[in-house]
Amino acid sequence: MVKISKKDRQRIIEILESEGELPLDYKHILFPPERKEYELVYVGKDREEDILADTMAVPLQPIKTFGKNGNGWTNKLIFGDNLQAMKSLLDDPDVKGRVKLIYIDPPFATKQDFRGSQDQKAYQDKIAGAKFIEFLRKRLIFLRELLADDGSIYVHLDYRKGHYVKTIIDEIFTETNFVNEIIWQRTASHNDPGRYGNVHDSIFLYSKKNQRVWNMPLVSQNKKYIDSFFVYAESPKGEIIKLKKWEDAPNGWRRFRLGNFSSPRYSPSLVYEYKGYKPPEKGWKVTKEKMEELDKQGRLYFPKNKNGRIQTKSYLDEVIGGKPANDIWTDISPLQAQSSERTQYPTQKPEKILERIISASSNKDDFVLDAFAGSGTTLAVAEKLGRRWIGIDCGKLAIYTIQKRMLDLKRKIGNKGESLTPQPFTLYHVGLYDFSKLKKLPWKDWRLFALHLFNCRDNKHTVSGIELDGYKGRSDVMVFNYQQEGGVVLDYGFVDDLHSMIGSKIGKQFFIIAPAASVMFLEDYIDKGSVRYYILRIPYSIINELHNRDFEAIKQPVDESQVNDTVDAVGFDFIRPPKVECEYLLRHPKDQLHEIAVIKIKTFKSEAMIKGASQLGNRESLSMVMVGFDYDREVFNLDEVFYASEIEKNGWEVHLPVESIKNQIMVMYLDIYGNEYREIKTMDCFKSIKGEC
Repeated sequence: MVKISKKDRQRIIEILESEGELPLDYKHILFPPERKEYELVYVGKDREEDILADTMAVPLQPIKTFGKNGNGWTNKLIFGDNLQAMKSLLDDPDVKGRVKLIYIDPPFATKQDFRGSQDQKAYQDKIAGAKFIEFLRKRLIFLRELLADDGSIYVHLDYRKGHYVKTIIDEIFTETNFVNEIIWQRTASHNDPGRYGNVHDSIFLYSKKNQRVWNMPLVSQNKKYIDSFFVYAESPKGEIIKLKKWEDAPNGWRRFRLGNFSSPRYSPSLVYEYKGYKPPEKGWKVTKEKMEELDKQGRLYFPKNKNGRIQTKSYLDEVIGGKPANDIWTDISPLQAQSSERTQYPTQKPEKILERIISASSNKDDFVLDAFAGSGTTLAVAEKLGRRWIGIDCGKLAIYTIQKRMLDLKRKIGNKGESLTPQPFTLYHVGLYDFSKLKKLPWKDWRLFALHLFNCRDNKHTVSGIELDGYKGRSDVMVFNYQQEGGVVLDYGFVDDLHSMIGSKIGKQFFIIAPAASVMFLEDYIDKGSVRYYILRIPYSIINELHNRDFEAIKQPVDESQVNDTVDAVGFDFIRPPKVECEYLLRHPKDQLHEIAVIKIKTFKSEAMIKGASQLGNRESLSMVMVGFDYDREVFNLDEVFYASEIEKNGWEVHLPVESIKNQIMVMYLDIYGNEYREIKTMDCFKSIKGEC
């Protein structure tokens, strides 16, 4: 067992006496986990306890609520790294251990799959090996912590990584909780040269524990199934005939199928002769009294030969909704180009898949979570079926696609029927914050945000009469009160005075969180004797010296093939709009009948304080341009997206059809770090000689 210091022992006793929850870093010291009998071993595999303890829990910053927010639950749409978001959700008692259903469709495939052998190789190289497996494993560990004891998780994968991923799901959820491997035929048969045609995806279903919510899904009976199994017909007078292949039952007759009536287990009370028919070896399925009751109801079939077996009759018209679904799904077609539910988002899945999954493994008002929300299919179907939902995605394109989809919902699956107003939902940012809003917070809220931002535990305490705010790991933390009267600043003298009062009573590390403008020196830490005083500045990305790894921002794609790239962010950043200069003009191409509106991007420069960002040349940091053709000054409604790769091929121009532009449009320029620059334009702006308005 690891030796525990006197100071740590005292803190553990204090926490236990106050009936508080023991932090993960203490739990795993006191109770080290047992090694599994066998597991998948690979380079870079971290311990579960380290993943849970070391992942940064950065706070959720509410950006906008859509709909009237009452006093109850509001659905959550979260932009950011799902690992950090889930760590933060574990601190929410409304969510932790209460999610009944999780569906994830992780980034196992992109459009590169269909671009020939060279791109196929590039795709395989990108996600090959241990990095992708560990990326997903970390998230599955947090998903398990969020899942309710009677909850289920569905993991949607393809043939490339499914066998590896199942092994790690077995480790995390245990083999005994494996329920099904569902095969979905995602496309029609096609010819793959040199191999069998690949037409399916796999969906792995696991439960959290033995008990789980389950509502058996039914699938419609097709003609082939009916003709194969419902081969008997019965007249109103009780006459029975056997139908020929593809023969319909006479008008007024009821089709039925026969069912086995033998008991699977022996019992003396089930072994009896009935109307001259000998019992099966282990007896009938029911007692003699029940047999007589079924006989009176006309539910039994008696063969002409007394050596045969009595069987049950199941009528086709009584099989409401269809037959129970099995683990091979061939009845749900992929999305077609003109489908009413299509969003143009890559890898979008049909609503019917999620309808079946959500209906089977959750009930009304249950929590449904999708940590790779993508086009928002899970959230849209959850809304239609009356579930509460949480969606997380690291892509701005996904967030704006979901926002538009939720505000344009139709009641029926497939996005058909009458309009449906969704329940209120709030858009949150995690890991990318608007500092201009944060600095206006009251001190109480600022203090809490600052602690959560740097993954510190809120626990007010005093050392030598100095009030401190919490702990980072096992080290003391102070949130510098820059709002107090007198304009106190954090300078060398402040650190000297602090050290003289508490230096001998604290450990080797001490953390001070403060706004960057209040800090009067440049160092990230100051050494005083045996104590190192770390200064955690806001806004500031991260302190590399503490984490042994550079800050990594959430990268946004520059072409469609990158939309589903894996993202593993470290730390956090603050929104800094990029520098943008454009011309807006009208042009009449010679080969077209009508004019087009042109946005010519002259300058685009990211202002992000990220390592390497300042070295990028003009327009190299552009991710995409998103356009909403009818902006109402309330909600940005995404209509078109133009990736940087295609804009560059077009001479750094975005071409818009004039007839699509309504009263005013919003143009949103996005850099590769997720920062936005927005402009509102009218047709007059394009008609201006200088392209200005």
